[in-house]
Amino acid sequence: MFAPLLFCALLWDEAGAWGFKDGVLHNSIWLERAAGVYHRESRSGKYRLTYAEAKAVCEYEGGHLATYQQLEAARKIGFHVCAAGWMAKGRVGYPIVKAGANCGFGRTGIVDYGIRLNRSERWDAYCYNPNGKECGGVFTDSRHVFRSPGYPQPYENEQVCYWHIRVAFGQRVRLRFLDFDVEEDTACLADFLEVYDSYDDLNGFVGR
Repeated sequence: MFAPLLFCALLWDEAGAWGFKDGVLHNSIWLERAAGVYHRESRSGKYRLTYAEAKAVCEYEGGHLATYQQLEAARKIGFHVCAAGWMAKGRVGYPIVKAGANCGFGRTGIVDYGIRLNRSERWDAYCYNPNGKECGGVFTDSRHVFRSPGYPQPYENEQVCYWHIRVAFGQRVRLRFLDFDVEEDTACLADFLEVYDSYDDLNGFVGR
């Protein structure tokens, strides 16, 4: 029986390892591309950006500071960073997927420090770039068909898709492949699809 959460990550080219390290879920680099939200520090290190500087960092990369709603949408598909950062309208917070004693005060969700009156405080930044959003999302429907962008045309190089299937506890999830074609690689190290049944990519791995 599957747990209440199930994830499908369809990743083409440049796939890396998953796992938590220093409060960051290592699959977050893929999720950034699926959700369009990403975390940035100052070049000089953690918690060095004023609000104006955080805005400038995001705008320099073609985006803007993420809204609370955009950060929450990313969190819902697994975006987890244990570092407070500026958001739009001077808000500060960070997304927690997996509760821990040293991160998120034992809770999941957006750890919200609220709108800061002192815009000279120094934090990291959460940016949103709509052009960075590729494919993926959260699905709760009883039936859903996943397609790569542009299907039935070939997918682009370095395409990343990340889907989160959420069902009630005790329900099963059935995956049925109607048409599946990726780059030929007997070792399955180039283009591949992986399935996980929880946010824990170490214990939740189902198969590739």
